[in-house]
Formats: sequence, structure tokens, C-alpha cells
Amino acid sequence: MKKLLTTLAAFTALTAAASAADLPRRAPPPVFTPVPVFTWTGFYFGVNAGYGFDASSRSNAATVVNVAPGTAVAAAVPTQIAFGGTDSTDGFTGGGQVGYNYQFTPGSGVVIGIEADAQYVDFGRNRNRYLVTPGFALAPGVQAFSPNGVSSLDFFGTVRGRLGYAFDKALFYATGGFAYGAGGGREFGLPNSSRDDFRTGWTVGGGVEYALPTDSFLNFFRSSAVTLKVEGLYVNLDQNNRLNGAYATNAAGAVFFAPGYVARRNDTEFAVVRAGLNYKFGSY
Repeated sequence: MKKLLTTLAAFTALTAAASAADLPRRAPPPVFTPVPVFTWTGFYFGVNAGYGFDASSRSNAATVVNVAPGTAVAAAVPTQIAFGGTDSTDGFTGGGQVGYNYQFTPGSGVVIGIEADAQYVDFGRNRNRYLVTPGFALAPGVQAFSPNGVSSLDFFGTVRGRLGYAFDKALFYATGGFAYGAGGGREFGLPNSSRDDFRTGWTVGGGVEYALPTDSFLNFFRSSAVTLKVEGLYVNLDQNNRLNGAYATNAAGAVFFAPGYVARRNDTEFAVVRAGLNYKFGSY
């Protein structure tokens, strides 16, 4: 009997071991890989291009100067000279920018930053067009100049703060700060008064920026993100009260002034609408 029980126990143990060997192995739990959260924090640089146009409230009416007899300006009886009032303050603008953003909470949240840019422009030129009373002419050797001055803007730049809110890869922001620029021209209508003046002022604006996927074909710098933006700026550059109303010189070098002309403020004001592309570096 003992022998039978021992044999039965051994058989049961072998059967249990064989059944356990046939059970499927339990797979290890999958490794959790968190999806990276986008952040606007980091340095960036890029390029932009757009269009600038006049944003001033000044009148574009012609400036009319009455020339009395005996001034050696007109060849005969009283004459009027009308100078065009438009400055052609519009045209292409393009340049580059560099900056840094900091986002307080990755994903969606407040973003602050600073940006500096430099822009080429070719507008603000007064071509000094004028008309003389039909049937009359200026005296020989006389040169006429607009009493409003002749000026242009060849480049401008800004250093601005940025404050916005990000909805993941879309950033809406306001911006403003210091502006500067320079251009050539003439003041007072004098042949030797050519200048290349430097002007300072301020700017304010806003825009929207969107980050493309990191594998975008535009990402040939292998940056952590490529962003596209559309931005609008208002720029005001102060020129002070520099114009005294001189409108003509003659062959003898005499300078003639418009009667009753008062020096006036002549700021350069314009707006810019532009699109840009940035390469961002830093954490994703």
C-alpha cells in the first residue's frame, strides 16, 4: 500500500510540473515613453520680408510759394511755385532678426522675450517735384527746393520686448520698444546741406507665430523647431523741428525763404506688415 501511495504522489508531481511548463510566459510591462511637450523657450534667428506704408496724419497738399517781383527768383511778374506734398512713403522692406523667448509653463502658457531686428527700406523719398505758374519761368541760374525738405529712409531697426500667450505651437503676442533709422536728404533747400541723419524713436505692434514639426523640410539647420510668423509694426522716428522754409538759391548764392513759413515737426511715421521665418534652438 505504501508503495502504491508513493508512486501515485510522484506521478501527480510530474503531471503538475509538466502542466506548469505548458503555461504561457507573462510578458514584461511596456516601457512608457512620455510625449515631449513643446516649449517656446530658447534662442532663435531668422529672416523677414514685407511692405511698409505711410502712417502719418500730415497733409499731402501741395506747398505753394508766392514769389514777388524783384527777388531775382522769377524771370518776370509775380509767380507761384507749387511743390508736391507726397513723400512716397511706401515700398518693400526686408531684413533679419534674432531673439530669445522664455515660456513659464511648457505646452500652453505665458511667453516673454526680447528681439532685435535690422531692416532695409527704400521709401520716404520726396522727389522735389514742383510747378511754376504756366507761362512763366524761374530766372536763369535759380534752383528751387521744397521748403518742406527732401528726405528718405534707407534702413531702420528695432529692439523690442515681446509678451504673449502660447497655445502649444501657436503663439499670439504684443511687442514694443526702441526704434532707429537713417537716410539721406537735404534740409533748407541748400545745395551743401546734404546729410545722412540718424533718427531714434519707438515702435509698437503684434503678431502670431506658429511652430512647424521638427522634421519639416525647412529645418535644414537641424534646430529644435522652425517657426513662421506674421507681424505688424507701427514705427515713429523723430526728426525734430529742422525746416526753416528756404525754397530757392540763385547763381550768386543768395538764399530765398517762403514768406511766413514756420519751422514744423517732421517725424517719419510708417507701418510695416511682414512675414518671417525663424530657426529656434533649445529644449523642444
